Amino acid sequence: MRRASTPTRHSALEDLQGLGIGIFACSIGLHVLTQVGLITGQTAGVAVIISYLTSWSFGAVFFVINLPFYVLAWFRLGPEFTLKSIVSVTLLSLLTELLPAHFEIVRLDTWLGAIIFGTLTGLGLLGVFRHNGSLGGLGIVALIVQDRYGFRAGYVQLAADAAIFATALALFDAATVLWSLLGAVILNTVIAFNHRRDRYIAT
Repeated sequence: MRRASTPTRHSALEDLQGLGIGIFACSIGLHVLTQVGLITGQTAGVAVIISYLTSWSFGAVFFVINLPFYVLAWFRLGPEFTLKSIVSVTLLSLLTELLPAHFEIVRLDTWLGAIIFGTLTGLGLLGVFRHNGSLGGLGIVALIVQDRYGFRAGYVQLAADAAIFATALALFDAATVLWSLLGAVILNTVIAFNHRRDRYIAT
């Protein structure tokens, strides 16, 4: 007869490395995205669009947009999750500001940029989610829906992305939106197929 596994919490060091690697992967993915002039969905996508249209810093816009979502996270997902999300968003905002000065991409085809972005950012978000954090915004809403109703976070974010990309069609050329959509689909598919709490032992 199979014995039930006893959940084991991650240590502080495990959380630190997991969140750190996840945030770093996401920051590289976003750097690639903006280098090829694409957009994305979720809260990061809103920040990217605003930065393109206004020339404001992505990191600053992303940080500010996330502020209201912390209140929702505090009451629905708990203080630990909220604090980890604040740290994650802050670090991502800083890294996306630092990377352009130290990581120059000389040549990168748009289609490949979309694939790299979707894969790296999807894997990065898995690491962040796995260690009870998020990159804020719509990711927080997606996790609340998944935990309460069992509807996978990736699919929730995919629905939100559809609304964002529909709006983007009025602001950008069709080719930019279509290549961007490829990256978003890859990102959300990675999350949808791999982020399942019922398959995890550690929390």
